[in-house]
Amino acid sequence: MKRFLICRHAKSSWDKPFLADHKRPLAPRGLRNAKDMAQKLVAKKIFPDMIISSDAERAKHTAEIFADILGIGKNHFKLTSELYHASPTEILKYIRKTPNTVDTLFIFGHNPGLTDLVVELGEDLENLPTTGVFGFTFNVEDWGDVGKKNAKFWMHDYPKNPEAQN
Repeated sequence: MKRFLICRHAKSSWDKPFLADHKRPLAPRGLRNAKDMAQKLVAKKIFPDMIISSDAERAKHTAEIFADILGIGKNHFKLTSELYHASPTEILKYIRKTPNTVDTLFIFGHNPGLTDLVVELGEDLENLPTTGVFGFTFNVEDWGDVGKKNAKFWMHDYPKNPEAQN
């Protein structure tokens, strides 16, 4: 069984409107939401084997907060430019390259690619909000086999969610 969670980066700051998009930091609310959402996963006993994040500052910082709270060490944390504004096809292609020693993968990235990936895998989602988490399970042993035909809803949560689904 393979499981993956996707998380849209936390709320970013627009205090410096001329700062390059790739370098935008998290806003204070984003910092709080990232900590709160990571603690929700701890409470649900959801701990990934590996975290992979877009290398954009806001996604990277969100992933680092989650990694710290979830106890994920540097050997199980990777940054990549391939997830920066990636399409659903590109994200899935990247996920399929995951080593099979990993059973639970956590991906941090950006919209619209993340929301579109959830929809492509068969779930109805209008928008994955900032710091929103969506998870799927796949009854397969090889990451290369994950796709719509074997995707099953696992969980969905976000900062302002009164009733998390899992």
